[in-house]
Amino acid sequence: MRATILVTGADLAPQALALLGDFAIVYAGRAPTEEDLVQLCRKHDPVAIIVRYGSVGAAAMDAAPALQVISKHGSGTDSIDKVAAGARGIGVLAAAGANAAAVAEQALALLLACAKSVVALDARMHAGHWDKAVHKSLELGGRSIGVLGLGAIGRRFARLAGALGMRVLGYDPFAREIPDGVQVVDLETIWREADAISLHCPLTDETRGLLDAQTLARCRRGVIVINTARGALIDEGALLAAVRSGQVAMAGLDSFAVEPMVAGHPFRGEKNFILSPHIGGVTHEAYVNMGVGAAQNLLSVLRARGR
Repeated sequence: MRATILVTGADLAPQALALLGDFAIVYAGRAPTEEDLVQLCRKHDPVAIIVRYGSVGAAAMDAAPALQVISKHGSGTDSIDKVAAGARGIGVLAAAGANAAAVAEQALALLLACAKSVVALDARMHAGHWDKAVHKSLELGGRSIGVLGLGAIGRRFARLAGALGMRVLGYDPFAREIPDGVQVVDLETIWREADAISLHCPLTDETRGLLDAQTLARCRRGVIVINTARGALIDEGALLAAVRSGQVAMAGLDSFAVEPMVAGHPFRGEKNFILSPHIGGVTHEAYVNMGVGAAQNLLSVLRARGR
């Protein structure tokens, strides 16, 4: 009887499935709840879980005695209870860098959309207006951008921003590689000097609420805020107040504290917010890369443990 791999999603790239041909694959669907995962773990006792959607906590782990590894279909592992996994000897890995190009490009798209008023001008044009005589966009060349987090995505974004002629200020106390053209600084320098800030750091106890009322108040007035990382890096109430006051000129967001965004969320309808539904890493290429990376990671653990 083949061992089972549980995928917390409805599909996996064919290239990833080809690597997992020795296993039975069970899909949890596109919106699995914690109870869904617990029930599937009890029924199938998987040796590995590939996490696409939802969260994997201690209850699901305890429902799968054979579980050896939890592999993230992406770069962030905050949806996995790593403390519980460590206590149970379960490996946790991420497909680091697999979606770097896709997410960095989304961050650049949001930055450009904010600086060039793309969304607002498009709406005005469709409504029959011609605002050439009254509108001025922001030129990014020569301005400073703070890049918080210099992992695979942050480094890629930093190179894109540098190609626009921006002065790139980078902050990452754990960075192993600094791209050419990035000036490594402390957070206070970024708050003080950056004309735009782009978040690319993981969500941890230290980074939760990194942009809050206090830090936003220390930023340059009219700063642009871009977030394609994790929504909880930002105090959403503080950001809303900062945008409404003009302290933050525009916010381009691809991630939110609660996803999907709930009905009545205060960002909806705010003219100086450009929003996308956490799709930075959703490209065909990233889908394949993340699936293959997740499969390779779990196989490395299972083989090392003789499975």
